[in-house]
Amino acid sequence: MKYPESFLKLIEDFKKFPGIGNKTAERLALFTLSSMEKEDILSFSTHLIEAKTKISTCPICGVLMEDHCGICEDPNRSQKAIMVVSDEKDVFILEKNHIFDGLYHVLGGSIDFSRGIQAEDLNIDSLFKRLNGVDEVILSLSGTVEGELTAQYLKELLKRYNLKVSRIAYGIPVGADLSYADDQTLERALLNRQRYE
Repeated sequence: MKYPESFLKLIEDFKKFPGIGNKTAERLALFTLSSMEKEDILSFSTHLIEAKTKISTCPICGVLMEDHCGICEDPNRSQKAIMVVSDEKDVFILEKNHIFDGLYHVLGGSIDFSRGIQAEDLNIDSLFKRLNGVDEVILSLSGTVEGELTAQYLKELLKRYNLKVSRIAYGIPVGADLSYADDQTLERALLNRQRYE
């Protein structure tokens, strides 16, 4: 059976989302057309356009904002530590878990030579303008090759400032069995071990 042209276009649009392949895009398109009311589809598309129109990134930290940045303008946040992350989703994860009360700096990606992403393509220069009065920069970047490369690059640049530079630890997840950990994870867990008191 050949799908109608407008249905194929809808499938192609859904495939633009990360992690959505052909089968999932087909299911989403079928669900949208067969199970959603026209009003719900209109509401969804209105909200999508509204979010795309109203939401931007904070010119200081790079976090998503609407009218003002809830992170930069929060007087209860510590001004002494800046956590550097690759993208906005990292901020949402950390904020959801309430484990950091300092400031953030979103790079907008990682150095990735295979995809042509250089350090100059990232939001790095503005980080150095924010370091006055900061005691610590925490590099909360992924353990991928790209994350490691970006962390090393930033570490070298930050050496000229009189502040503590730290990197989040990687290792065995809570509740995980050692037999499921790969060699690199085990090595990192051992290297990043802490005194047990």
